[in-house]
Amino acid sequence: MDKPKVVLGVSGGIAAYKACELLRRLTESGHDVRVVPTASALHFVGEATWSALSGNPAGTEVWESVHEVPHVRIGQEAELVVVAPATADMLAKAAHGLADDLLTNTLLTARCPVVFAPAMHTEMWENQATQENVATLRRRGAIVIEPAVGRLTGVDTGKGRLPDPGEIFEVCRRVLARGAGQPTADLAGRHVVISAGGTREPLDPVRFLGNRSSGKQGYALARTAVARGARVTLVAANSELPDPAGADVVRVGTAVQMREAVLAAAADADAVVMAAAVADFRPAQYAEGKIKKRDGREPEPVALVRNPDILAEISADRARPGQVVVGFAAETDEVLANGRAKLARKGCDLLVVNEVGERKTFGSEENEAVVLGADGSETAVPHGPKESLADIVWDLVAPRLF
Repeated sequence: MDKPKVVLGVSGGIAAYKACELLRRLTESGHDVRVVPTASALHFVGEATWSALSGNPAGTEVWESVHEVPHVRIGQEAELVVVAPATADMLAKAAHGLADDLLTNTLLTARCPVVFAPAMHTEMWENQATQENVATLRRRGAIVIEPAVGRLTGVDTGKGRLPDPGEIFEVCRRVLARGAGQPTADLAGRHVVISAGGTREPLDPVRFLGNRSSGKQGYALARTAVARGARVTLVAANSELPDPAGADVVRVGTAVQMREAVLAAAADADAVVMAAAVADFRPAQYAEGKIKKRDGREPEPVALVRNPDILAEISADRARPGQVVVGFAAETDEVLANGRAKLARKGCDLLVVNEVGERKTFGSEENEAVVLGADGSETAVPHGPKESLADIVWDLVAPRLF
């Protein structure tokens, strides 16, 4: 079988060394990768490294192997072009259609999905010129991943760090998985809010009431939304998963904290997907000291109070007209009947209903569900990767967006 052809463009930033890890993941997962560095990139990582790691020649000039017309052929044959890191200079050239080297020529001739993973200092990323170039590229259908927040060069920190190469790879994998004929960036220009993980309600300084949710389904929803061009806010409760590339991650612990974060993020959101397992109850009282076991005495009963119903609240009071709200229902019995009742009670547009248990769904890499619509629709999702379910959810959300 022919390997999917991927072009890895590398522009001249200090994060160029991280692209070696991205290249390794692409090649080891069965892709035929052609690295096209800029001349500046070769100051950070040499041509021999790119050629050795990819198994293909890596050049910067349109004048090399002219008989093969590389400045046209590389882009024409690619199934994906990813530029990592993408500097401010590269974003500007791409937005304005400049073609002064092999990489920019490749970008002009590519008819496949294009992913940019920017990396630069915060001031450069926030500059109006850069933001307008990013907006232009996104408007044309390119996927520009939001940079991460963290340590930059020198002593500087802020937004502009290249996302983790493993997470960039996940975006590339999802883009390729969409396949030919599928809209690549059908969520471009949209802001989506996703909750993930399981809330924990403190009982005392060392104990809490919680659940088995790992956050994997919510994180899969975030990754697939980024790969489809959305601006993503991920409200994550007690998850140890790595931040999805391109997502703004807000970390919370309790249901009350999650409510505050979701409501704040949903103010300008086109869609809100509540995939988190939010505790229905919390202890009525918090013990300031650890609750001790006392000989000959039974523990005092733990009184519970209700937590806010975030899904019902955002469904009843939409932050903006046309906002689409999606809920999740984890059920252990009478799954569909309970799901239909919950859909009517919560007032959301879509409800993803699945059966859970000690060895079902929670913590697993796979899921199966039925997506119920307020319009009476039912979409069965067979057992498979959680990212497949995530894509189906977005397939159902996209046509509902105004």
